[in-house]
Amino acid sequence: MIESAAAPLLLHEDRDGVATLTLNRPTARNALSFALLEALRDAFAALAEDESVRAVVLAASGPAFCAGHDLKEMTGYRGEADRGAGKFAELFDLCSAVMMAIPALPQPVIAAVEGVATAAGCQLVAACDLAVAGGQARFATPGVQIGLFCSTPMVALSRNLSRKAAMRMLLTAEMIEAEDARTLGLVSHVAEPGSALSAAQDLAGGIAARSPDTVRVGKRAFYAQIEMPLADAYAHAGRVMAENMLARAAEEGIGAFLARKGR
Repeated sequence: MIESAAAPLLLHEDRDGVATLTLNRPTARNALSFALLEALRDAFAALAEDESVRAVVLAASGPAFCAGHDLKEMTGYRGEADRGAGKFAELFDLCSAVMMAIPALPQPVIAAVEGVATAAGCQLVAACDLAVAGGQARFATPGVQIGLFCSTPMVALSRNLSRKAAMRMLLTAEMIEAEDARTLGLVSHVAEPGSALSAAQDLAGGIAARSPDTVRVGKRAFYAQIEMPLADAYAHAGRVMAENMLARAAEEGIGAFLARKGR
């Protein structure tokens, strides 16, 4: 597939504390090529250090959000001496690093999904902290149909959906409609068709208006505790809240709340 060398694979726009990253391979249905994954990795690394950005929206150009890995690019590696084994391992390691960078990012990341998000594209949605789907968006992990089980997408799916819902998607490859994806926990909001980006940006704007330190503390604590046994999770969360109480934002915010209530 021919792409313009002048067209960046990932667009980046900053406005009012919200960074919008846009996958920009529309003719390839925004498939996650090596180059696009590298662009996402580098963008997330830069955003992690950018204190002016308080929330991130991840969107896509064209009619599809993301069709997963670039199978044409991957097939080209089969001509190498090891039949592509080295490149496949490198690709999946890079993809996993990108997915793990999202929950590690200090800012919340909101996917804005129109069209289809399949395989690693569905994984990308599941990896985000929140996801807004246009009413006609659809989701699937169809690897089982082509002999390549969606094993890495399974990691993100199984941490968002119930076990049986995740297994159903992985084993049947069926398309999940937007409202069903919300019910299952894959997306957090469903917007009117064509309005996912504006709805995601509105949501991001509301988050960006909050104390950035408080949001960062909360996001970090959420992902830390969710992997812990119950008692450890409560102990960790209690320590975080005790430390958070000493923050200026908490002191001022609680003081203002009590003043409004006349207490």
